[in-house]
Amino acid sequence: MSTDKKTLSGRILTPAGWLLGRLEFDDRVLSVHPDADAPAELSILPGFVDLHVHGGAGVDIMQGGDTAVQVARAHAQHGTTSMLGTTMTASPAAIEHALDGLAEAIAQRAPGTARILGVHLEGPFISEKRLGAQPNLVCSATLEQVLHYHAIAPIKVLTLAPELSGHLALIPQLNDLGIRVQIGHSAGSYEDGLAALQAGVAGFTHLFNGMTPLNHYQPGIVGAALAHAEYAELIPDLQHVHPGAMRAAIRAIPKLYCVTDATAATGMPDGEYALGSQRVMKCLGCVRLASGSLAGSALTMDQALRNLLSIGLDLAAASNCLSSHPADYLGLPERGRIAPGAWADLVVLDADLQVQTVVIEGEFVSLV
Repeated sequence: MSTDKKTLSGRILTPAGWLLGRLEFDDRVLSVHPDADAPAELSILPGFVDLHVHGGAGVDIMQGGDTAVQVARAHAQHGTTSMLGTTMTASPAAIEHALDGLAEAIAQRAPGTARILGVHLEGPFISEKRLGAQPNLVCSATLEQVLHYHAIAPIKVLTLAPELSGHLALIPQLNDLGIRVQIGHSAGSYEDGLAALQAGVAGFTHLFNGMTPLNHYQPGIVGAALAHAEYAELIPDLQHVHPGAMRAAIRAIPKLYCVTDATAATGMPDGEYALGSQRVMKCLGCVRLASGSLAGSALTMDQALRNLLSIGLDLAAASNCLSSHPADYLGLPERGRIAPGAWADLVVLDADLQVQTVVIEGEFVSLV
C-alpha cells in the first residue's frame, strides 16, 4: 500500500466535470484543487476498467499459471487500471486450470499490473448456434457447476444464453451470489431477452456480436438490449460493430460501456496466437479464426478511447464508457472516478491522447 502523498496536475475529469487543477493522492485520492497554472494540455482521467480481457502480450488466460499477471501488466501499459480475467468455452478441467491461475492473481496484485477484480466466465453456458470464436464444448449451466467454479476464483460476470433449458430459473440464484449475468452467444428471441431481463439479467456481452440481430419484425436479442437495457458491453475496435450501430447503442443504452475482448495478439506483431484451445491469426490489427470469423480483438483501452472520439463522442463521454460505467456495473463506487476516497487509479493523456502516465492504486506504473 502506498502512503506517500503524490501529486498530478492538469485538466482533471471529476464527477462534476472538468477542472484545471492539482490532484493529491496516496493509494486513494485525497483532494482535488483548482490550479490556474496546471498544464492544460494534459488530461487526467479515471483509469480504464475493462470487463472482458482474454489475453495480451502473446499469452492467453486459459493457459493458466502466471499468464493472468502477464496480461494485466500488458494492459496496464495502456491505461487499464482494473479488469476481469475472461475465460473461454472449454472442458471443465481447462476452465479450472485457468481459474487456478486467476485466483492467485486476484488475491495479490503484482507491481505494475492492473488490478484483476475477478472473473468473467464467458463460456461454456452458451448456444452452439452462436459460438462466434468459441469451440463447441457448450453445456447448460447448473448452480452446482457455477458454485464449483466460483469457489476456485470469484466470478463477477457470467455470460449465458437465456434460451437454454434451466437458465431463466438460474439467473436469480446467480444474482444472489453477487454475479452479474449477461446475455451473450445467444440464438434467443426478443422475448427470450426480455424474460431474462425480467429474471435479473444485468447486461449483454459484446452487444451485436454473437446474438440474434435487430429486425423490425423480429427484434432479437439486440432489440431487447436497445429497448430495455441499462448496461451493455460493446467492442469499439471499429471492426466488430459499425460506427453507426455504436452510436445507436450509446444513444439507447444509458450506461453502455466498452471492453476490448483482447486476445493474446494484443500488443504483438502480426502472426498466429492462442485463443483458448484454438489458433487465431492477427493481420492488419484484426484477429480471426482460420475460417475468417472475428475472434476477439487486438484492442487496448487507450485506442478504444480514441476510436470513440473518432465517431463523435467528446472526451468526457468516452471516458465514462471506459471507466465510471463499467465500475458502476460491478457496483464499485470507489473505482472509475476521480473523487476523494476513490482508489487512485489514473491515466494521463497528452494533447494527442497518448498515454503519458498510469497510476494504479497510487503506484506509478513504468511505461516501457
